[in-house]
Amino acid sequence: MKAVVITFPSREVRVLDVPEPRLHSPTEVKVRTLEVGVCGTDQDILKGHHGAAPKDEDHLILGHECLGEVVEVGAHVQGLRPGDLVVPRVRRPCPHTRCPACRHGQPDFCVTGDYTERGIQGAHGFCAEFFVEDAAYLHRAEDGLRDVAVLTEPLTIAEKGLREVAHIQSRLPWKVTPGKALVLGAGPVAQLGAMALMRAGYETTLYSRSPKPNVKADASEAMGAPYISSKEVTVEALKQRLGGVDLIYEATGTSKVAFDSLQVLEENGVLIFTGVPGREEPLELQGNEVLGQLVLGNRVMFGTVNAADSDFSAALEDLARFRARWPGQLEKLITQRHPPSEFAKVVEEKGGIKHVITFQGHGR
Repeated sequence: MKAVVITFPSREVRVLDVPEPRLHSPTEVKVRTLEVGVCGTDQDILKGHHGAAPKDEDHLILGHECLGEVVEVGAHVQGLRPGDLVVPRVRRPCPHTRCPACRHGQPDFCVTGDYTERGIQGAHGFCAEFFVEDAAYLHRAEDGLRDVAVLTEPLTIAEKGLREVAHIQSRLPWKVTPGKALVLGAGPVAQLGAMALMRAGYETTLYSRSPKPNVKADASEAMGAPYISSKEVTVEALKQRLGGVDLIYEATGTSKVAFDSLQVLEENGVLIFTGVPGREEPLELQGNEVLGQLVLGNRVMFGTVNAADSDFSAALEDLARFRARWPGQLEKLITQRHPPSEFAKVVEEKGGIKHVITFQGHGR
């Protein structure tokens, strides 16, 4: 079968013929890949910031945002059958008994860093014609989500973040409405995060670099979230315009923007970091000022990575809700679909919002 791989140590992206996987366990499922999303993590793998092949192999099959169709199920699999659409989770637990998170089924909180992630770290990904996965790591998607379910994994970032916010803000029993939210960035994670925030009741604004008009601003404002360019409005002016916000959802990976935004965060507010810095940039930080903002204002900052079983389920439910609330909007987030041979080019693509690799019509 055809698979998009990165070779080591050259980090060259190629389409290879590799053996088609087979079931080796009664709990496994064979899946035909339909679509794979391309994101900044893939770019970081190609640049050498992340990525490792499975043990004793010289290549890694790429792709971790995936939608597939079941073609075969093991004898002990229940709840899935051929023809079902499925979305796979990405991370697998580490092997260490000393890791309480992985031993309790929460590898997204792994404390050893020795986990595996399909298409990223030590395990082949989904950018191939077929893959095999244990049924425990697959989530069934409704047929009606066929055109947008590839967006599930990036949405899980927001689902986990908002779940954590709910735990944190239970400290404020008098707060009966969510309030205002500011999303930093306007890419797929930011756009889907904005949808999740709006569904949760937040009055949401996106703050990103590019001046209007642009496709990201159009997508944001089409769902009712104002878009403001950081090139046109400073953080200080943004605070004057918004009057402060209760939650900041960072989806840029740019440290300066993230920490500068603290001055927009109201007392008792929460700032969620989701972006991983892609390049080393010096940051001048007024430590006393930041510490004062956090301590004296009861503000909370936390980072979040990966997602849990429940977050994938919530994301699939929310995709259906988003389609009902904003008809056609999810489809607009997918800028273009490409054949597997264009993976390397797509990773460097700067335009649009979300680019997707499709195996429909490009297999054998």
